Amino acid sequence: MHSLSIFGTSSDAGKSTIAFALSVILQQQGINIAPFKAQNVSNNSQVTDEGGEIAVAQYFTAKALGLYTSPDMNPILLKSGPKSQAHVIVNGYSLSEKNVQAYFNDLDSLKPIVSNSFRKLQKKYDCIIAEGAGSPVELNLMDKDLSNLFIAQEFQTKIILVADIERGGVFASIYGVYKLLPKQLRSNVIGVIINKFQGDSKLFDNGVKIIEKKFKLPVLGVIPYTPFNLAFEDIESLKNYSQNLENSIIKVGIIQFPHISNFTDFEPLIADPQLEVFFLTTLQQIKECDLIILPGSKRVVDDLHWLYQKNFSQYLCNSSQMIFGICGGYEMMHEKILDPKQIESNQKKTRALGLFKGEVIFKRKKRLRRTTYKLFDLKVQGYEIHNAVAKKISQKKKNIYGSFIHGIFENDTLRYKIFSKINQDYNGYNFKKYKKKTIQTFTSKIEENIDIEKIMRALND
Repeated sequence: MHSLSIFGTSSDAGKSTIAFALSVILQQQGINIAPFKAQNVSNNSQVTDEGGEIAVAQYFTAKALGLYTSPDMNPILLKSGPKSQAHVIVNGYSLSEKNVQAYFNDLDSLKPIVSNSFRKLQKKYDCIIAEGAGSPVELNLMDKDLSNLFIAQEFQTKIILVADIERGGVFASIYGVYKLLPKQLRSNVIGVIINKFQGDSKLFDNGVKIIEKKFKLPVLGVIPYTPFNLAFEDIESLKNYSQNLENSIIKVGIIQFPHISNFTDFEPLIADPQLEVFFLTTLQQIKECDLIILPGSKRVVDDLHWLYQKNFSQYLCNSSQMIFGICGGYEMMHEKILDPKQIESNQKKTRALGLFKGEVIFKRKKRLRRTTYKLFDLKVQGYEIHNAVAKKISQKKKNIYGSFIHGIFENDTLRYKIFSKINQDYNGYNFKKYKKKTIQTFTSKIEENIDIEKIMRALND
C-alpha cells in the first residue's frame, strides 16, 4: 500500500485537520495508519510515550488512533530561538540553538534522519499519512523542503492537495501548485480537497467542473467550514476557536505572550460551556477577568520583559483576582530567574514577579516527563517540558496557583475545584466525553463530504 502526503495549496489551508480526519477514517476502514511530519515549526509540543517531544498535531492524531507515540512521528521540530535563531529538536531531544541560515545549510545532514524515521514507521504500519508544511512549491526553497517534496519523492507517496476556499483565489492556488510540482510527482496526485466552504456546497458545483475539466484534477470533496476546537498547532489557529457563551458565568483571560507555548492546555477551558475564554494583549482587558492565566512560554525572560513593558506586572502583583501560572508562567511568578549559562537568554539574572518566594534556575538538560502528579491535593495526569527548575513543582498561596505541569486542565476534578471557588454555580463537564464526541462529529462530517473509496483505490494501486 502507498503512503499519503497531504499538501496545502497555501499556508493554513487545513492540512493538519484533513490529515487527522483521513487518518481516523482510513483506520476505521481497517488500514493500519500512522501520522508523520518530517519537520514541524511550532512552540506547541507534547512528550511522547517513548520519551522526547513532538509537535502536537502528530501526537494528537496518534493518540486518537490509539497508538504508542514516538519521536519518529515528527523527527525534526523547530521552536522559537533568540533573534534569527531556532531551537532545534531532533528525534525528540534538543540539539542546539541554530541560526536559521546555518540550519538550512546543514539540511542534507537531516535528510537521513527523516528517512530513517519514515522507514521505521513503514515497518509497523500499512500507510503513513505525511503532513506537508506551508506550500510545497516555494521555488526558492524547494531544495530545502523536508516535509513536502523530499518525502513525496523519496517514498513515492500518493498526494492530496488541500485548498482553502475561505481566503479566495482557490482556482489559482490549485492550478499554480499542481503545475509547479515536479513533473514526476504530478502523476501521484490523487486529487484536491476544497476546504472551509461556507454556505451550500452545491453553489460550487460549477467550480468542481472547472477544476476537473480544465485542470484535469479530480475533486475529492468540498468540506464545509467546521470548527474543531482541538489540537491547535499555532497561535493563529488557536485564535480562531469558537465558543457558545449562552451559559457562561466565568471569564478567563489568558495573557498572550509573544512566545506563548503549549496552548493546547486551554482546550478544556475553551470547550467549557460555563467559561468565556479570551486572550489578553493589553492591560485594559484584564479587569473583566475572574481568572488570569500566565501560560507557557518558549522565551520566558523575553516574555517577562514584555509583561513589564505592557504594565501587566504591577497589576498582577496587586490583583485580588485568581491567578494561575503554568510552566513558563509559573517560572515568572518566582522572585528571580537565573540563567548562568545563558541557555534561554543573554541575561544571567532577571527580577521576576515575586508572587512566590524563591528562584528558578535554567539547566542545560531539558526535563521531559509524562506521569501522574500530586497537585493541589489531587492526583492529576500531565507532562513537563522545561529547562528551569525550582524547589517546588507547584505552589498555592491564597488566590494564586502555579505549576510546571502542562495538561492539568483536562482533569475534571481539578477544573471543578478551581472554578467552583470563583463561582459556586459552576458545574463542570466531562472533557474526555467531549473530546471523543468532537472527534467523531468532525471526522464523520469530513467522511460525508469526501470520496474515501477513490482515495483507498489510489492507495492500493
